[in-house]
Amino acid sequence: MLVKVRHGAELSGAEKEFVDCLRSFPITCFAAIDLHVGGNGTRRIDAVLLTPHGITVVAVKGFRRRQSGILNITDSAAWTISDAPADLDDTSTAAPSDQLEQSVYAVRNAVERALLDPGHVCGVVVLIPFRGVVVRPARTNLRPGLDVVVANVPDATDLRIYIEGFSAAARDWTADRVVAAVHALGLENGPSRAELIADGFAANAPSARAAVLPELRPKPKPVPKPSSRPQAVGAWAVVAVAVVGVLAVFGVVVTAWVKDSTGPESVVEPTSTVAPSPAPRTPKDCWPFQSDC
Repeated sequence: MLVKVRHGAELSGAEKEFVDCLRSFPITCFAAIDLHVGGNGTRRIDAVLLTPHGITVVAVKGFRRRQSGILNITDSAAWTISDAPADLDDTSTAAPSDQLEQSVYAVRNAVERALLDPGHVCGVVVLIPFRGVVVRPARTNLRPGLDVVVANVPDATDLRIYIEGFSAAARDWTADRVVAAVHALGLENGPSRAELIADGFAANAPSARAAVLPELRPKPKPVPKPSSRPQAVGAWAVVAVAVVGVLAVFGVVVTAWVKDSTGPESVVEPTSTVAPSPAPRTPKDCWPFQSDC
């Protein structure tokens, strides 16, 4: 992880502890510490973290004394630890959540002025208790996009988890974009392109086709399981019985059809004969004393 502190920065004890936490993380990220953003550098921002997935703005808060217990945070009231006011080393009267929102707006505005799309800029308040002090929960949410994380060098796991997964955006922050964004934020001793690539940032943006089409990988063909010899014999036996049954049914059908075709012919009963009627007699004229009349 690359960490660059602005030349001439005067860090508090909590901020130095925060920088030591970052330098112990083996992750791809660039941290710009102690930035002055806005017109004439009017707004001081504790840290800005840039990962391949996006930007998060950090407000680092330490403690004036050792406090341990249950952390309770609200937007409207003072933060407490086990019902006692959290004694933070912050001289500002504004709530930490309001300060963080203003810093997020300033960073987004500066990046947009450099004609870069900042995407969704997140924010986090990092509380740095004294070593050996336990404050729980180690991570909680203020509002969507704004979180609170408790960390110090011996117990920085939750901070590392937050940095690795604070944004679900695409991996489109390349080395060139990070260099341009850091320049827009006013960090003079920013990282070089080679340093960012060595840290894990991509040298070039992914092509449009690669971003749209997922990688096509051939699916492995399923390998049939070899069957054992008893199972093969049983399968062939079932097939043979089925074939014999089909042939038997076919033979019965053929036999019945042959018998029906060669059976006795139908007998036609003789019809009764009707005697012909005698021919009609034609009357003859008879003369007197004619013998055949």
